[in-house]
Amino acid sequence: MAAALDLPDDDHDIAAVICRRASDQDLLPGRSYEGVATAAVYAAIRQAGLPQDLEALTQVSRIDDKIRIKRTYRYLVRELELEVPPPDPRDYLSRLCSELDLSQETKRFTMELLKDVMEAGIHSGKHPVGIAAAALYVATHHSDSPSSDSCTQSELAEAANVSVVTIRNRYHDIQDTCFPMVEA
Repeated sequence: MAAALDLPDDDHDIAAVICRRASDQDLLPGRSYEGVATAAVYAAIRQAGLPQDLEALTQVSRIDDKIRIKRTYRYLVRELELEVPPPDPRDYLSRLCSELDLSQETKRFTMELLKDVMEAGIHSGKHPVGIAAAALYVATHHSDSPSSDSCTQSELAEAANVSVVTIRNRYHDIQDTCFPMVEA
């Protein structure tokens, strides 16, 4: 799976160590080895801070039930006390800008916007790709943006593999936090 995702060799090794530790600590009974291996690869990806999502992993795994993978992943993180940093929405920005053929100006403005979003803490507990897509939407539609790029919520949703509703909700969160309306 790690090779199919073109992950660095270090991440292959980390996933193998996680699987071995799970086996050594007798965490496999009641779970398929394929499910544990998939969750271990996902944990290695998350530990490395790589911008891979669960969708890409389910395409190369024999386990296509995301809920089962997430459940096993959380179990491994808890039982093996793995240090996994929260995903950073900025990690997904380059891929989205590339897919939508957006300018460097838009990317820079969005990076600054995401910095403010993270400082405000509104990204916490939210899907990082959804936050990145919503920030791009703000960047392409806000009057302060130096760019003339434009894209629709639908285009962003398709590129980010999230729903239009997710983008709309995160858009409102970002607008309310970063560009509050001035009361007259």
